[in-house]
Amino acid sequence: MPNPTAAMLVIGDEILSGRTRDANMHHLAGELANSGIDLCEVRFVSDVHQRIVDAVNALRASYDHVFTSGGIGPTHDDITADAIAAAFGVGLAVRDDARAILTAHYQRTGLELNAARLRMARVPDGAVLIENPVSAAPGFSIGNVHVMAGVPSIFEAMVAGLLPTLSAGKPLMSQTLRIARGEGEIAGPLGTLAAEYPQLSFGSYPYVQDGAFGANVVIRGSDGVAIDAAMVRLCALFPEATA
Repeated sequence: MPNPTAAMLVIGDEILSGRTRDANMHHLAGELANSGIDLCEVRFVSDVHQRIVDAVNALRASYDHVFTSGGIGPTHDDITADAIAAAFGVGLAVRDDARAILTAHYQRTGLELNAARLRMARVPDGAVLIENPVSAAPGFSIGNVHVMAGVPSIFEAMVAGLLPTLSAGKPLMSQTLRIARGEGEIAGPLGTLAAEYPQLSFGSYPYVQDGAFGANVVIRGSDGVAIDAAMVRLCALFPEATA
């Protein structure tokens, strides 16, 4: 049975403007690989309501899971919850359980739960909360869409709590061989070998070192025995290579 599929939607003008470097995609990709969920697509979208709605609807129709990051904070440009509710055609309101979480958090910290902070308790109708052990304000899941914060430490904590609740498959494994030859030289035999192992993914990633071309060849898949066998064959093709 194939692994579940996933897409990620990264939301925020600050990412697209280059002011902020996204770290959440890298983290999620690794965690999904370990969990046996295949990340197939990543999109970046600005803080524009209809663009978020369109992207969410396209992705949730194509993949088993959609993970979003960004746009669920207290400011006026945090519009992800509004867009998700619109994408699903449901209402959006401050929910009692989310309000209770924020009330307890701000009582502990001695800060006021003002109108701006209360925006983070707005949840689409029918959604399930995602715990936020870092700053309390919850994310949420609705249908196959999982909505999480953009701040990396909070995003990572939410992912850690969410993934064990999702159906998963076989973890993705990989092995790498460093070959000190240009891709034009290794492409033929590498392609022939890849065709013999259709259940595996063969990737070639070129580099230049001291003026010489080379490639790191990565074999990926969920079948460890097949990966081992393919790597033995690859090493025999390029005996000078190093793991």
